[in-house]
Amino acid sequence: MMFHTVKVWPSAMALPKEDQLAWKLAGVALNEAPIDDEVADMVINRIIDNAGVAVASLNRRPVIAARQQALAHSRIGGAGVFGIGAEAPVAAEWAAWANGVAVRELDYHDTFLAADYAHPADCIPALLAVAEQCGVSGEALIRAIAVSYEVHVTLVKAICLHAYKIDHIAHLAPAIAVGLGALLGLDQDTIYQAVQQSLHVSCTTRQSRKGMISSWKAFAPAHAGKLAVEAVDRAMRGEGAPSPIYEGEDSVVAQMLGGPKSAYGVSLPDRGQPLQAILETYTKAYSAEYQSQALIDLAFRMREKVEDLDSIDQIVIQTSHHTHNVIGTGAGDPEKFDPHASRETLDHSIMYIFAVALEDGFWHHEKSYPPMRPATEKTLMLWHKVSTEEAPEWTRRYHAEDPADKAFGGRVVIRLEDGREIIDEQLVADAHPLGQAPYARADYKAKFMKLCDSILPSSGQESFLVAAEGLMNLKAGMLGALVPKVPEHMLSCPTIRGIFDA
Repeated sequence: MMFHTVKVWPSAMALPKEDQLAWKLAGVALNEAPIDDEVADMVINRIIDNAGVAVASLNRRPVIAARQQALAHSRIGGAGVFGIGAEAPVAAEWAAWANGVAVRELDYHDTFLAADYAHPADCIPALLAVAEQCGVSGEALIRAIAVSYEVHVTLVKAICLHAYKIDHIAHLAPAIAVGLGALLGLDQDTIYQAVQQSLHVSCTTRQSRKGMISSWKAFAPAHAGKLAVEAVDRAMRGEGAPSPIYEGEDSVVAQMLGGPKSAYGVSLPDRGQPLQAILETYTKAYSAEYQSQALIDLAFRMREKVEDLDSIDQIVIQTSHHTHNVIGTGAGDPEKFDPHASRETLDHSIMYIFAVALEDGFWHHEKSYPPMRPATEKTLMLWHKVSTEEAPEWTRRYHAEDPADKAFGGRVVIRLEDGREIIDEQLVADAHPLGQAPYARADYKAKFMKLCDSILPSSGQESFLVAAEGLMNLKAGMLGALVPKVPEHMLSCPTIRGIFDA
């Protein structure tokens, strides 16, 4: 690995571009090491995962809105939109937008947690859209996705955004830019400029994940993808960027992150070193924020030990700083206890999630959330008995560098009215690579088919899976098969018009 220190440099001391992080990140696109079979297989798994959660979300309002915006930007030889397929192509940046929203809407695809947080598969809609429009092969797409994951995971390990209330899409956009550079075979200088442009325009605040969380949570990564596509296009035309974007006096690090005296250590793969970061990431078995995954599994197990839920006096979840402060009572968000809160808010409330999982014994991407699951008086009482607290050991394990030591779960103490306690803990979700039932290809396919049931016919499911599993051999012009088309009558029509409809 190549270790690079990022720190702020005064303008009077010009920092050569070769010593800048953006240049080093751009260099990852030029890595010509063969893609391991295990990595290629995982890329395919994540493409299947994305498509399933996208199809399941097609008739949700934010996805309808994004799709209609995209369809207003048709382009011959462009890229397909989920639900519509490749027969009505749109401009690549708009396909990236619509498909990115569809993938992210249910909060149900992959994750990586370290110094910061990420959903690395958010890169796939943008890379797929550009690959389709530019006539790129399936093999080239696999490499581009692996490159994007490498950059994204590297940044998430090294640079914490959330401590400074910057949303995590600020790592996503540069990662997509580098992936696009690899996809299109661009030179390092062009990619370097695109990385800087994409970072500069994608720094937004974490208010998108605070208080009453809105549908923007789904739009945010799609926005980053669209910005990255546009940044690469400008850079290809010779346009420059604010530079140095990470190290300058008024740069992102100096003004938005740690400040002029801060320093970050970033480890990057050496030229020729295999790109394997995707293997460190993990997907979700349940449609909820990742830190809840192990705790949902734990709730299922603990409910078998509680004879009567009405006898519960208090539930305390001892967990990491992040879980406590972002999705727990440490956030101080009253909305996390509000039965009228948005779905986006409730899937970031471990109090709601644990209570419902404990009460129902299952989790469903629709049935576990209002309005399909009404907040009954019994649910409200149980929900309000749940609290979280930070435990130093869980925080340490959350940030552990050794994958075998990393943990994203918690220890739960259920106190009964008669004074007895039921105590249990779980380190990682069952579906995690180190869990009780790690996800394999069969699980990704089963999740896809379950999510597509009743909206995508079995013939459509089968043709998509054949294309996805044969991705390495798909030639230019064949990638539209990765964008499922559903029967027209299965798609809800928009009821509200916007500027692009005029």
